[in-house]
Amino acid sequence: MKAWGAGVIAALAALATAATAQDWTPLDADNTLVMETTQGRVIIALSPQMAPQGVARIKDLTRQGFYNGLLFHRVIDHFVAQTGNPNNKDGGRSPLPDMPLEAVFKLGEMVPHTVVAQPAGATTGFIGAVPYVAMTDRHMPPASDGSHAVRAWGTHCRGVLGMGRGEARDSANSELYLMRDTVTRLDRDYTVVGRVVSGFDALAALRVGEPPAQPDAMTEVRLLADMPASGRTKLEIMNTAGAAFATLVKAKRAEKGADFSVCDITVPVRTVP
Repeated sequence: MKAWGAGVIAALAALATAATAQDWTPLDADNTLVMETTQGRVIIALSPQMAPQGVARIKDLTRQGFYNGLLFHRVIDHFVAQTGNPNNKDGGRSPLPDMPLEAVFKLGEMVPHTVVAQPAGATTGFIGAVPYVAMTDRHMPPASDGSHAVRAWGTHCRGVLGMGRGEARDSANSELYLMRDTVTRLDRDYTVVGRVVSGFDALAALRVGEPPAQPDAMTEVRLLADMPASGRTKLEIMNTAGAAFATLVKAKRAEKGADFSVCDITVPVRTVP
């Protein structure tokens, strides 16, 4: 796990006192995945704007209880943790049909997003908690309402959740992978569906192996909206359109200099009473 630098720690300390109520927003309960694992709870913000079919499939399987008890059958340091296959090895799938690849999507002007950097020929930022990269050239034709959209994709920063697949590009089904480090070479080849917002320590603690000698498991997976109020972790996520987030990005950019990238930022969350 990457450590925050001294400048960013100072910025976070300042934010803790200076941030206003407008700088925070509740997690979207309908699109928040709560994954109980043998190493602890992992909470994931899903992004239907990036991958509507993939998110719908994960929510459907979650509500069926499909993921409960499945193992992390392939865990590689500085790479991925794979799970979601009913046979607990590569190649397993649900009874549902395979799905088309949603690695690239159209980012329109009406989709709320926050730009944090503009490297040559691209922009990078966040849709909610999930990092993305987009083209800057507006070569796509306007939509029926006259708005424009650009090609964009979820980028594989640490904590990103994606859908595994076989050699065929349109073979995603039930398999999931969680990024244990930033590996952007996976961009545009796999469907990104969300990102961890809480539980990075649990993700880092998963036992390594192909398969691990004693694999960890997803003991229970639920949507936040389906959980009783008494069992919910009460979290708010920082509003990426707010002043507090802009301050955080500025501090991180100053620390990293020319090496700054969108993957250096994790959208903060806080526990509320």
